[in-house]
Amino acid sequence: MPEVHALLSASSSKQWLHCPPSVRLQEGFPNESSVYAAEGTFAHEVCEYKVRKYLHERVTRPQSEEFYTEEIDQITDVYAEFVISIIEEMKRNGCEPLVLVEERVDYSHIAPSGFGTADMLIVGKDEEGNGLLHICDFKTGQGVFVDADHNSQMMLYALGGLAAYGYIYEIKTVRMSIIQPRLDNISTFECSREELEAWGESIKPIARLAFEGKGEQHPGDWCRFCRAKPVCKACADEALALCKEEFLDLDAGAFSDDQQESTEVPVFKQPGLIPVSELAEILPTLNRISSWIESVFAFVSSEAITHAVPIPGYKVVEGRSKRVFTDIKAVVDTAVANGYTDVYKQQLISLTEFEKMMGKKKFNELLGGYVAKPPGKLALVPDDDPRPAVDVAAVPDQEFSVLSDPGDE
Repeated sequence: MPEVHALLSASSSKQWLHCPPSVRLQEGFPNESSVYAAEGTFAHEVCEYKVRKYLHERVTRPQSEEFYTEEIDQITDVYAEFVISIIEEMKRNGCEPLVLVEERVDYSHIAPSGFGTADMLIVGKDEEGNGLLHICDFKTGQGVFVDADHNSQMMLYALGGLAAYGYIYEIKTVRMSIIQPRLDNISTFECSREELEAWGESIKPIARLAFEGKGEQHPGDWCRFCRAKPVCKACADEALALCKEEFLDLDAGAFSDDQQESTEVPVFKQPGLIPVSELAEILPTLNRISSWIESVFAFVSSEAITHAVPIPGYKVVEGRSKRVFTDIKAVVDTAVANGYTDVYKQQLISLTEFEKMMGKKKFNELLGGYVAKPPGKLALVPDDDPRPAVDVAAVPDQEFSVLSDPGDE
């Protein structure tokens, strides 16, 4: 069965808590997966396997030729060892903890129809013998550091855990841990049950607005994974406003409200060399602008290539293609049989290196029959690009790149 996600998911809670309308605004956009998400799913399965094995449950080790690596084994070990240490500590505190792996929790008393799956939920006692709920979450990412401190995803999971198991050991304290091994990050946040429940009550009105698609759009770093970002007016307005603020001399009246219909050329800030200290100050702004621009290009390119939507001033072309061997074994056997034995440098040398080693004539004679050049990726480019336009309707299911043209080897 396909995985079902709540409209007000815990993982996207930072987004809908800051920008309530974003939940409904994204409904018309596909929720596309990625190789990173697939790797993360597999890593979670390995984590689950290792913990269940420790609990003496009958489990089968997950298999994946693509994702099972020594690194995956190492980072999932970090998670399993941390979780097991919590369980063993609770046992030393004189209780047999309730351990729930990949537990679905319901927090719909806070956010309408809200539910999610906690990687690990442990109910037991702390060092002083008081009831303790400990929520653990495994992160495979290495691009963004995730802190457990007042993390809304973790707090929603904890509220769901309290609603279901809060009566066990009379829970007084809640701990929430994020385990992110690729960044050497194990972050734990602790609060009282009362503090957590008070926070839950405080966000109820926002959750209701989000569920109904109401409230004000508010752009920020939480827009990172918003599927509506490319066509969000609030994001566009913010990006353009940030450009004005950083690069135009507002004191000179450039683009002021009373000049909106003026043909006067914008007044840019004085030229010269910018100190590194000033560049550092605008880096967050540049990142926000760059992120928005990339999302717009990706969205428009997808519309043009996948759905054949005409984009004025642009066309779809085929990018350059990279030659590939069609039969590696035959290539190696043929090369070695003809005296070319130095074909490995830790791994098989590239097609271009084969050609340089043999010379073009000999290469074509011996290996030309094993060379193919598949179609290049489609790209959206300006109309003045010299490459001919591609009839997108006649080239279904092609991958695309955005204004990029990778060359041959």
